[in-house]
Amino acid sequence: MGDRSLSRLIELAKGVHMNEAQSNEQRNSFVYGNTKIENPKVTRELVEQISHAVPTRSETHRIG
Repeated sequence: MGDRSLSRLIELAKGVHMNEAQSNEQRNSFVYGNTKIENPKVTRELVEQISHAVPTRSETHRIG
């Protein structure tokens, strides 16, 4: 992939806006991928379960 193609993809990605469900799914995927490296006992189900116990960004703004 050339520099121009990569630059174009980066520019397109800047315009992507995820809804809350998509953002949570992306966050859980990131958390799973990074924690699984350190702890092979981590499961996607565990990450999903914990994510329901942690307030989302919009819930934090409503509280604070």
